[in-house]
Amino acid sequence: MSTCSDAPSPRLQRQRGFTLVEMLVVVTLVGILAAAAQPLGVWVHKRQREAELRHALRTLRDGLDAYHRAAREGRIAVKADDSGYPPDLDALVRGVPDARDPQNAKRLYFLRRLPRDPFADPGLPAAQTWALRSHDSPPEAPAPGRDVFDVHSRAEGTAIDGTRYRDW
Repeated sequence: MSTCSDAPSPRLQRQRGFTLVEMLVVVTLVGILAAAAQPLGVWVHKRQREAELRHALRTLRDGLDAYHRAAREGRIAVKADDSGYPPDLDALVRGVPDARDPQNAKRLYFLRRLPRDPFADPGLPAAQTWALRSHDSPPEAPAPGRDVFDVHSRAEGTAIDGTRYRDW
């Protein structure tokens, strides 16, 4: 009798692949892990956008303060009844003539570009993503006016810490 030793035994043939039950268990475990990780990913994305908002607000407010400081120092020509704050946000990027330069060739710039509100519509220009507060308006009822004293977000949402974005 001749037996072929090259042929695999029936027992080895059955152990080559995964069973349907094993595959279902793996797919179920991967699904559970993915479902558990999704809320964490959403939270991380929200936290990143909040950090961008804080940075943008800090940048804009520093630019507004630098403009006002330059006006107080006499480097920007200001009328007697003006507050010394810029008339709009674009003035921070556009620049203003240096009042100390007799030929008015030199300009003062306060920002390279206007930051955007990360929670605003991406189709809007950067200046329109912010809500403005005039020097004349009270803090409890901020309203735009003839100058820009402060900015805040137009976003209706609530931050991770429970505060409203518009109150930042």
